[in-house]
Amino acid sequence: MRLALFLSSLLGLSFLNAQDASGLHSALKPDHRMKTAWWKNRQEAANQKAAAKQHDILFIGDSITQGWEGAGKGTWQKFYADRNALNLGFSGDRTEHVIWRLQNGNLQNQENAKLAIIMIGTNNTGHNSQAPHETAAGIEKIISLVKEGCPKAKILLLGVFPRSVNPTDKPRLLNEVINKHISKFDDGETVHYLELDDVLLNDQGILTKEIMPDALHPKEKGYQIWAESMEPKLKELGL
Repeated sequence: MRLALFLSSLLGLSFLNAQDASGLHSALKPDHRMKTAWWKNRQEAANQKAAAKQHDILFIGDSITQGWEGAGKGTWQKFYADRNALNLGFSGDRTEHVIWRLQNGNLQNQENAKLAIIMIGTNNTGHNSQAPHETAAGIEKIISLVKEGCPKAKILLLGVFPRSVNPTDKPRLLNEVINKHISKFDDGETVHYLELDDVLLNDQGILTKEIMPDALHPKEKGYQIWAESMEPKLKELGL
């Protein structure tokens, strides 16, 4: 049964994520975590920051993005502190949570944003081994919400970072299939896709502790590599 579930995910099927009565699977159905105190507080703080000031760059994602405030803080100060950037990363979020947040205040007053950097989906993989095509559909919805709320912004869509140590591990394979789907969202105009696997993995495709000690969250060196690898694309997009 476990093998069948895995193969079904790679083929774009899902035994785990049935549609609800609305016809939406979980990756597309807006959901919140307001009963979790820290999440509620972060949501309210993010909305306050958005309402108070227009930002040029929006970082949208999960704990990996929130980590710019932790392990990546020094790199953030070097690369983004003077570029009017807003961190909209929430630990543990899946696509459905980002959809809810963008529909409930995170994009208010950001109609003049110049760039939105989106990376989301690894928790859809990690929490319930969601079928990659479902996660990709959630990401596509997030892109549409950013286009609506930030009509002047370019979108830098990042491939979901490699997860798990070995190249044949199930989470790694699921994220790779997500990336195959979302790479097609690059239209060369508004949406630009960038994948960083080559610079995060070693020559054998191993995700080392030097980059991500838990095979998921970057440490300081990982954030440095991330920022340096994005910089040419940001300059290309006028940032």
